[in-house]
Amino acid sequence: MAVVGLIAGSGTFPLRFAESARAAGHRVVAAAHVGETDRSIERLADEVTWVHLGQFGKIVKAFRAAGVAEAAMAGGITKVRVFGGLRPDLLALKYAARVSSWNDDGLLRFVAGMFESEGIRIIDSTRYCPDIFAREGAYTKKGLDDAQRRDVELGLQVARALGAVDVGQTVCVKGGSVVAVEAVEGTDRCLKRAGELAGKGVVVVKTAKPQQDMRFDVPCIGPATMDVCRSIGAAVVAVEAGRTLLLDEDETVRRAEKAGIALLGVR
Repeated sequence: MAVVGLIAGSGTFPLRFAESARAAGHRVVAAAHVGETDRSIERLADEVTWVHLGQFGKIVKAFRAAGVAEAAMAGGITKVRVFGGLRPDLLALKYAARVSSWNDDGLLRFVAGMFESEGIRIIDSTRYCPDIFAREGAYTKKGLDDAQRRDVELGLQVARALGAVDVGQTVCVKGGSVVAVEAVEGTDRCLKRAGELAGKGVVVVKTAKPQQDMRFDVPCIGPATMDVCRSIGAAVVAVEAGRTLLLDEDETVRRAEKAGIALLGVR
C-alpha cells in the first residue's frame, strides 16, 4: 500500500482528500493544524500528527517516519494567523531567509519548496478527487436577470485583476459597483462585509488566480459558504468552472436552492 502525506488546513477539502486517497488504496498520513483542521481527520486518515502553524520540522519528522515521499497541501489556513499565530521551529527558521514574499503565492511556494528540499514532493491536491471541480452551467433553478449577468462579468474582471497581483479570489458586486473584495481576512469576512455595506442582492464571484498553482490554495466553496451567503441575502454565487472546487455538491446546491440563491459555474 502506497503512503501519501496530507498537510491539512481548515474546511472539508482535507477530509475529502483523505477519503479519496484511501479509496484509491493509499495509506494517508496527515499533519493537522491545531485550531484549523477538523477533528474528523483523525477518523479519516490512517495516522495524524497535530502541529501548530510553522512547525515544519515536526511535519517532516512525522512524514519521514511513516515513509511519506509525496504529500498534498489541502485546506486553508486563516491568513491573519500568519501575522500573529506562527510558531516557527528550527527547520522553519533555517529556511526563513528564503521567503521572497508574504503574499499567498509567495508563502505557499516557499513552503512547497522547503518540503521538496527535505525530500517530500508536493503533489496536486486534487489528484484523487478530480470530479470535485465546479462544472459550467446552472446548478439551481433560479436564473439571473440582465443586471446580475453584468455584475457577474464585472466580478470576473475584477477578480482576475486582483488574482494577477495575488490579492484574493472573491469579489462582491451589486448594481454595477464593487462593494467588497477578498484580501487577508478571507472569504467569509469579505461576504459579511459586502452584506453590511450593500444589503441584500449581492452577486458573489469566485475565481482562481490567472497564475494559479493547482497544488495549493485552490479556490473552493461548500455548504458553509452558502450559509454565509444566505445570512447576507446574496442573490447569486458564480464560480469559475474547472478551476474552483465545489465541496459537498448535493448539500451545497440544496442550501442554495433553499436560500433562493442562483448558483452557477462560469468560464
